[in-house]
Amino acid sequence: MRNEYAQLKEYMDQSRKTVAVTGAGISYLYGMRRLKQSVGRMNAGRIFSASYLRKNPERFYAIMKDAFLDATFVKGPSTVHKQLAELERQGKLYGIVTQNLDCLHTVAGSKNVIEFQGSFRDNICIDCGTRCFDYQVWNQGHMPRCEKCGAPLIPTAFNRESGAGSEVSRESMRKAADLISQADLVLVIGTTGFRSEEYLSRMRDETKLVQINPSETQFDRIADLNIRADAAEALDAVLNR
Repeated sequence: MRNEYAQLKEYMDQSRKTVAVTGAGISYLYGMRRLKQSVGRMNAGRIFSASYLRKNPERFYAIMKDAFLDATFVKGPSTVHKQLAELERQGKLYGIVTQNLDCLHTVAGSKNVIEFQGSFRDNICIDCGTRCFDYQVWNQGHMPRCEKCGAPLIPTAFNRESGAGSEVSRESMRKAADLISQADLVLVIGTTGFRSEEYLSRMRDETKLVQINPSETQFDRIADLNIRADAAEALDAVLNR
């Protein structure tokens, strides 16, 4: 076993509350596309407006399907998503903070997941404001509609016009920061640190930080341990040692 894996295993054995922070790296490797690729020449911000949704609901759904939903419902969770869910099941992982919208942690079986950018688990009607907390509404092959009024649903975090999206983002980040504040070990996996200053500011001085990423990131300078390897390989060593 690589020395870094043995050190990671030791840290996790000693930890009472380990929290994983994940980013787009664990999804792009397994079929997720960048939104800009799916949108093409369109302005990404425009497609999330209520006016665009009312006129082009199925086009909006097609973009979401190409960018996110096929990876969630067709290709499914990656090995890393499943490993993190298993670590939580075994009591070795307290929770996950993720920037990802794709719900793949939930699909994999993780329970304590904070999605600080929102996700397809939390949706709102663009007309009457009814909320729907079920990512499966996006797994019906067409644009999901409000059960009360029939208008299109949109992930609440995307809905900036009503103010609900901003409120959800603030509350999600507060929960993420609270979770990090409880950790004595933080595993950073597949992220370069998008908005990390907002949640890592709550990390205690004595908390250890381990980064698992083949590439250099801003976490290099603050990590207690940098593992330059595929996350699935590193986590497999922890689970199966």
